Amino acid sequence: MNLFTPAEIAKNYIAIGKAKVNTPIGRMFLLAVLAGAFIGLGGVGATTAAVSIPYASVGKLVGACIFPGGLTMVLLAGSELFTGNTLLVIPLLEKEIRLAEMLKSWGIVYIGNLVGGFLVAAGIVYSHQISLFNNQMAVSVISTAASKCTLTFGDALIRGIFCNFLVCIAVWISFAAKDVAGKIAGLFFPIMIFVLCGFEHSVANMYYISAGLFANGIPAYSQAALEAGLDTNALTWGNFFIKNLLPVTIGNIIGGAVCVGCAYWFLYLRKKEK
Repeated sequence: MNLFTPAEIAKNYIAIGKAKVNTPIGRMFLLAVLAGAFIGLGGVGATTAAVSIPYASVGKLVGACIFPGGLTMVLLAGSELFTGNTLLVIPLLEKEIRLAEMLKSWGIVYIGNLVGGFLVAAGIVYSHQISLFNNQMAVSVISTAASKCTLTFGDALIRGIFCNFLVCIAVWISFAAKDVAGKIAGLFFPIMIFVLCGFEHSVANMYYISAGLFANGIPAYSQAALEAGLDTNALTWGNFFIKNLLPVTIGNIIGGAVCVGCAYWFLYLRKKEK
């Protein structure tokens, strides 16, 4: 067969998960920084494309079609992404790894992703890449960040669940393919759907919101946002971490670990009673 079956994917992920938690801490952290940067760069590309198109609905669709490039880099170039690693619950349920090992991996990768997202955000803001289209890209960056900081806890949580359900399904489908083209084709549509629908991805938000915060600190960009009628009062570091990143991260864990990881473990790996 040209594809692994779902049962084979579940079985294969046990070895993948064991390798992930046994990666040396320094290497794990650097791989996570790369993943955060890859996702951030996917966001940069998506925003740049969307702002270049005068029709907002078309621009959103085009941006959603570009963003999957971020996960493509994560999976094919080699890196560690927190949202995808919520699937570590599979080898945990198989008792092939310990809870402490999974939580340590999650923590290190999460912090590394945060660093990678911050680095890309700082790079695109302070290199003035977001001054494109007469500062309209800066306005878009600030607008996106501000809107994310105004979500209610419940909205952010539920959008986080939907998002990582789709992200982990994208990862799962990519593991089914045995060639590069199949992996890219497999991950594309679930990622496009989550971006198009506006669901919340914790690692993407590490880039999106920090970029908006950095941009809003530059007078030319904050003035452009003001002239565009944006309300940036909610765009603060506190709201970033408490009102967005916290509920979105919890939602991502539920969507990935429970809705995908536990579900597929139950379907394909749970030992059936006689």
